[in-house]
Amino acid sequence: MQDLWTQVDRYFSDLLIPPDAALDAALAANRNAELPAIDVTPLQGKFLELLLRISGARRVLEIGTLGGYSTMWLARALPDGGQIVTLELVPHHAEIARINLRNAGIANVDLHVGPALETLQALVANGAAPFDFIFIDADKSGYPEYLEWSLKLSRPGTAIVADNVVRDGKVIEPDNTDPNIQGVRRFTELVAAEPRLSATVLQTVASKGYDGFALAVVLR
Repeated sequence: MQDLWTQVDRYFSDLLIPPDAALDAALAANRNAELPAIDVTPLQGKFLELLLRISGARRVLEIGTLGGYSTMWLARALPDGGQIVTLELVPHHAEIARINLRNAGIANVDLHVGPALETLQALVANGAAPFDFIFIDADKSGYPEYLEWSLKLSRPGTAIVADNVVRDGKVIEPDNTDPNIQGVRRFTELVAAEPRLSATVLQTVASKGYDGFALAVVLR
């Protein structure tokens, strides 16, 4: 099935995603720098871009930068004056992301390096304005806490998207000891119990395998 999913991904990408030298260069740079091969796919990047355009978001928070590939998709969707605040734990990853963003001519990104929870706490303590769109794509064990702080940085209408919540279907295994599995299970339980959120999950099969997005909107 994986071969079929990859072929279908390629079919739709070839039709719907025009060649893009900057995006391709970023992926190549990430590979050359030996970053983990966990970037969103081009179709998923386009999906994020369209969500931003549909929502009219101007302020975006991204938790998990890696090499900046998803950041580039998000940044391109913003109107003039829009800004992304993106958080990355690993200095090497952040440096590659800065290079990729600079080479792509993208300047509306504020990249913070260090533990995401520390940066999120600092944003709240410093009175950061609420974000219109939040994309969570970092260590899955931290998703419950990222959700907590994302809510503190939200407003009614803020969209929250979390990647990789299906985990090849293992999310339904309550006794699985993998902290990533337990992280996304607890995250989903917290979303379900939060009266301020309305949410769903979309399962995905693609060149990256079997996974999915959680999508939520802040109601109040």
